[in-house]
Parts: sequence; C-alpha cells; structure tokens
Amino acid sequence: MNSLKKTARMAAVLYLIITVFAPFSMLYVPSTLIVPGDGATTASNILASEGLFRLAIVSDAVVFLLEIVLVVMLYVLLKPVSQTLSLVAAFARLAMTIVQGMNLLNYFAALLLLSGAGYLTVFEPDQLHALVLLFLNAHETVALIWGLFFGLHLLVLGYLVYQSGYIPRILGVVLVLTSVCYLTQSFGNILLPKYKEIFATIGFLSIIELAFPVWLLIKGVKDQTVEHTGP
Repeated sequence: MNSLKKTARMAAVLYLIITVFAPFSMLYVPSTLIVPGDGATTASNILASEGLFRLAIVSDAVVFLLEIVLVVMLYVLLKPVSQTLSLVAAFARLAMTIVQGMNLLNYFAALLLLSGAGYLTVFEPDQLHALVLLFLNAHETVALIWGLFFGLHLLVLGYLVYQSGYIPRILGVVLVLTSVCYLTQSFGNILLPKYKEIFATIGFLSIIELAFPVWLLIKGVKDQTVEHTGP
C-alpha cells in the first residue's frame, strides 16, 4: 500500500505538470499567432514570433514525453482493480500520446514552408500562406482524433477508480463525465462542424478532470486491502 501511495502521488505530480504545459501550446500560442482564414497574417505572426511558436512545439513535446511516464503510473495504480481494463486504459492513453507526437509534424511543416528555402520559390506567396494555414488547421483537427483516444481512456479509468475502493467513487464519476465531454467534442465536431463553438464549450467543461490529480496529490489513496474486481 505504501508503494501504491507513492505511485498515486507521482502520477498526480505528472498529471499537474502536464496540465501546466498543455494550455500554453494548445490554447495560448494558437490563439495568439493563428488568425482563422487569414494565411498571410498568420504567416507574418509566426515569422515575427518564431521563438514563441517553437516554444509551443517544445511544450507539446514535454507533454507527450511526460504522458508516456504517466501511462505507466496510472496502470500500476489501478492494476490491482483489473489488470485487463488497466491495460485498455493504458493503451488508449498511449495511442493518444503517439497521435500527439505525430501531430507536431504539422507544425514543423508550417515552419518549413516559411523557412525561405530556395525550393519554395515555385510557390507564390499566397500559395505558401494557404499551405501554412492548411497544416495549422490540420494540427487543430488532429486534436479531435487524439480526443477520442483520451475519451476512451478516461471512461475506463473512471470505471476503475469507481470500483477501486481506495480512491473516492465520486472521482470515478468525474472522470466518466470528463470522458463524455471529450467524446462529445470530438464526435460532435466531426459530425456537425458548424456547431464547433458549442462543442468547444462542452470541451472546456473537462476541467473538472483536475479533481482527480489534485485529490491524489493531497489525500493519496486509502489504507486498505486491495481486491481485484476483474481479470
């Protein structure tokens, strides 16, 4: 149980560090540099603040590297409940992490298009700006894909927490509700893109997810015998 307590607090610390880095690269930088539908202004903003743009790439990289460690921590934390379902949750989050890493290729492609390399002279400036915006939009769209993996992860994680007996059941409910937010946002944007603002609002409700790591950091897990509830 002491080992489980340490794992819980390590997972909480990683979770909260990710929560600090993620908004910077996923929300602040795009909202600062990217102007929807305006490739020329967006390209100008990136060139004028290339350091900030590259910092967003580094921030994203820190996030998905920490995610790999967090996947293992959460698996160990909830393995006593059900090894099979813990593996499902782990693989779902790992798949999300891989998609996040690959998604950085879109940012690098945008930088290459703005690099001024000689082979790019075959493109007119307007064409280059349109391509930059295309890759940036692709980066945003891929978030809907990793959101599906994350939604599945949270759904299974919430069930495991609810069944655990050593973490409050209410946190399991919170994680399941967060899962619904992510799945609704991703599927909603895919099926009904014209309502993206509504689905974005639903996505922001996922902030309640933070109750889980905060509790683990402050309270940890209960001292009691852990019983398997599944295979």
